[in-house]
Amino acid sequence: MAENAAVEIRDDREHGNLVAYEDGTSAGTIAYFVMDPAPGALVAVHTVVRPEHEGKGIAGALVREFYAMAAREGVPVVPLCPYAAKWAQRHPDEAPAAPGGLVREAERQLRRHPELF
Repeated sequence: MAENAAVEIRDDREHGNLVAYEDGTSAGTIAYFVMDPAPGALVAVHTVVRPEHEGKGIAGALVREFYAMAAREGVPVVPLCPYAAKWAQRHPDEAPAAPGGLVREAERQLRRHPELF
């Protein structure tokens, strides 16, 4: 599905959310964290789009911006979120794979923070 041009995406780093807004209303979110030691990587944990906004390309727009944000910061992305991982497989030119050791460390850090599940 084509991505929705009317979506505004904002990073709420303090709360670990990348949020998509459509017409001023929150339409979807990627929950994430920054690996320790910062800025080790950006780790996508969950991608959620509100049911009334599904099918508009919002999840794809969020993941694309998440990877772009990481590239601007010079850090890799670890896509622990199943949607983000599938998106990365379909867009290898925009989503470089994270080294295996980094993925294992992100999984370990996520286990230490069950509030992120």
